Amino acid sequence: MLIALLADIHANLEALEACLAHGAARGVQRWIALGDLVGYGADPQAVVERLRAMGALCLLGNHDEAALIGPRGFNDVAAAAIRWTATQLDASARDFLRGLPMTLREGDTLFVHADASAPGEWHYVTGTRDAARSLAGTDARFIFAGHTHVPLLACTTATGRLSLHKPTPNIAIPMVTLRRAQVVLGAVGQPRDGNPAACYGLFDSTRLECAWMRVPYDVEGAAAKIIRAGLPEQLATRLMRGR
Repeated sequence: MLIALLADIHANLEALEACLAHGAARGVQRWIALGDLVGYGADPQAVVERLRAMGALCLLGNHDEAALIGPRGFNDVAAAAIRWTATQLDASARDFLRGLPMTLREGDTLFVHADASAPGEWHYVTGTRDAARSLAGTDARFIFAGHTHVPLLACTTATGRLSLHKPTPNIAIPMVTLRRAQVVLGAVGQPRDGNPAACYGLFDSTRLECAWMRVPYDVEGAAAKIIRAGLPEQLATRLMRGR
């Protein structure tokens, strides 16, 4: 089965629609959103409605939680955005976010927003130590996560050595020979790796292959919406820079 993994959409409707069209053209059979549906961007209500209408399986992210209970540990820009976001969501959207699970386990695969050791603590996975912590938190063979907005693959081979890899965009990586793997998807709605193109994952659960797909979209339009909404200008410029 070909599964699209959409992490960190962050209320960017333009980026989401571009990824949905890209995945549909490639025969995606299932859609999973790995948390942070809202926050930062100008279309939180529309993004939630879109994902609900298409029947995507969605997980809870820290910005989704913050939209319900208020920002905790956020910087000033992120806190301002999440407070604005909370005013844009109707009761149905809030109920939907409130009901989202933090993890999804299917066989030897775990889907989560942050890391597997403590999903609700929102730890980042940016290096070998973080990946080792996450892998130690579950017996799942594969962990798929978001949260950092930067693509990453941490894997162990038959020898047990944990190594890090920066995935090449649009090139599938075979996972069948990997003993275990922590897969970190880039962000659909706010990439931070220097490439402003939206990033989402294509996971072939039959062939055990994963690709990090980069999809150009109307960045200027999404940034203009942020400015018109009165959100911090930094959020618009960040989209343009991709970091």
